[in-house]
Amino acid sequence: MGLILDTNFIIVAEREARRGETNRADRFLADHLEDLFFITFTVAGELACGRSAAQRLDWERLCRPYPVLPWTKEVSWQYGEIYRFLATEGRLIGANDLWIAATALVHGMNVVTDNQDEFQRVPGLVAIPY
Repeated sequence: MGLILDTNFIIVAEREARRGETNRADRFLADHLEDLFFITFTVAGELACGRSAAQRLDWERLCRPYPVLPWTKEVSWQYGEIYRFLATEGRLIGANDLWIAATALVHGMNVVTDNQDEFQRVPGLVAIPY
C-alpha cells in the first residue's frame, strides 16, 4: 500500500538523521518495510521553504527518496469538495493540508502525520500517527 508522508514526518526524519538518532521516523519506516512512501507536490513545496533545504541540492536530497504525487484536475476538484464540507461544518484546516488530503483521497492513500487533529476532520481520510 502507498502512504503519503506529511511534511512534519520528513522534517523529523531529517533531524533524527542529523543527530545520528534512531527514533520515531526510523522506527515507523522499519515497521512499514512493505509499504511504498510518497510525498505530494505540496509537501515538496513546503520542504523547499525550510532552512535545511535552502539550497536546491539539499531540497532535491530531501525529496529524492519519495515519488512526488502531482497536481491534477481531480485533486483540485477533491480539494473543493473537502473545503466546502469543512467550511460548512466550521472545521476548516490549513490550505496545504487540504491539498495533501485531496491528493491522498484521489490516490486512495493514507497520510502519515503528527497532525491527526486536522487530517481526521476529512471524511474518508486515514491519518496514521508515527
